[in-house]
Amino acid sequence: MDRELNMQEVYRASYVLKPIIRETPLVPAPQVRQGCDIYIKPENLQVTGSFKVRGASYMVSQLSDDEKKRGVIACSAGNHAQGVALSAQKYGIPSIICLPEGAPISKVEATRSYGADICLVPGVYDDAYKKALSLRDEKGMTFVHPFDNPLVIAGQGTIGIEIIDELPDVDVIIVPVGGGGLISGIAYVAKQLNPNIKVYGVQAEGAASMLTSITEGEIRRLKSVSTIADGIAVKEPGKLTYDLVGKYVDGVVTVSDDEVCAAILMLLEKHKMIAEGAGAVSLAAAMFCNLPIQGKKTVCVVSGGNIDVTMLNRIITRGLQKDGRLCTFSLEIDDRPGQLVKISKLIASLGANVVGVLHERTNSFIKVNSCVLRISMETRDQYHIDEIRAALIEMGIQILGEQ
Repeated sequence: MDRELNMQEVYRASYVLKPIIRETPLVPAPQVRQGCDIYIKPENLQVTGSFKVRGASYMVSQLSDDEKKRGVIACSAGNHAQGVALSAQKYGIPSIICLPEGAPISKVEATRSYGADICLVPGVYDDAYKKALSLRDEKGMTFVHPFDNPLVIAGQGTIGIEIIDELPDVDVIIVPVGGGGLISGIAYVAKQLNPNIKVYGVQAEGAASMLTSITEGEIRRLKSVSTIADGIAVKEPGKLTYDLVGKYVDGVVTVSDDEVCAAILMLLEKHKMIAEGAGAVSLAAAMFCNLPIQGKKTVCVVSGGNIDVTMLNRIITRGLQKDGRLCTFSLEIDDRPGQLVKISKLIASLGANVVGVLHERTNSFIKVNSCVLRISMETRDQYHIDEIRAALIEMGIQILGEQ
C-alpha cells in the first residue's frame, strides 16, 4: 500500500471508522486556566481507551485479502497494541504484538484480551520496534507502524475533523507528541480546513525527541527516555511525522512529570476522568506552559486513559504536592516534652491538617539534644504553605527540608 496523506484519505478514514470508534464530544474545562476558553477532546473515553484505535483500524481495514490472511504485527508501549489487536480481531486475522517488558500490566493484559499473541521485549519502545521488524520479515506479516505511516496518520486525523465540526471557530489545538502520528494527522487536517488554527505539540521533558529533532533541524535519536508518560516515551520520531510536524505544527513544548501529575489530578477531580500520563500532557501544557491561549478557544486532546492503577496513588500524591495541597516539612526541634504539641497546635490554628508524623533522634547532622520531626500536612495551596513556613520560622523552628 503506497498511498499519500491527503484530505480524501482522511475523509475516507472517517467513513470507515464510524462503526468501529466512538466520536468523543468536546467537554468544556473552564477551570484549567483562568481567562482561557478550554475544551477537552476526551480520547481517553475511546474504544480501547486511546486514540490509537483510529489509525490502527483504518490501516488494517485497507489491507488486501492476501495481507489479511498473513496477519499483522505491531509494536507498542500499549495503546497502539490494543488498537491493532482489536482491529485484527474485528477482521478475523492473526496478530502479534511486541511490547517493551516494562509496559504496564494493565495494557499487556488488555491487549491479550483482544486475542493477540504477545511478545515481551527487554528495553523500551524502540527495542520492541526492532523485534517486530525481525518477526515481520520472518513470518511475512504486515507491520502496522504506530505513527510513521500515511494511513495511520489519516486515521488519527479524523480527530481533527471531529474537533472542527463541533467547534468551527476553534483557535488552538494542543496535542500530545510521542512519535508524532497524532499531531501530524490533526495538524494536517487543521491547516487544510483553516490555516489560522494554531497547533501546539507537547512532550515530556524526559522524552523530548521531536522537540530536539525540530530544534536541531534533523531527526535525532535520544540515548534514553524517562517519564511517567510511557505512551509518548519514544527515542526517535518518524521521518514522515518529523516532516509533517515541521510543516504544519506551530510549536512544541515540554512539561515535567510533576506537571503531568497535576494535570491528571485536575482531570480526576474536576471532570471525573482518568487520563494516563501521555494523555494528560496537553492539559499540563495549558496549565503550566506559557502558550498564547489567553482568550482563545483551545482544545486539549486527552489522548488516552489506560493508566496502571498501581501508579495512580503515587501520581495523585505528586499532583497534590505540585498543587500545594500536600506538604512535608523536616524540622529540627529541641528533644524535650511538649514540642510536638506546640507545633501541631500552630499548624491546626493555621487551618492545615496533619496527616503524618515521623520522629527521629539518630540523625548525625543535628545537635545532640535535638531531633528531626517530619510532619506531613494537607494544605490549601502554595500560599498556605508559605504562611505555615513563616509561622514556624517565627516560632524559632529550623526547617531542614521541604517536600
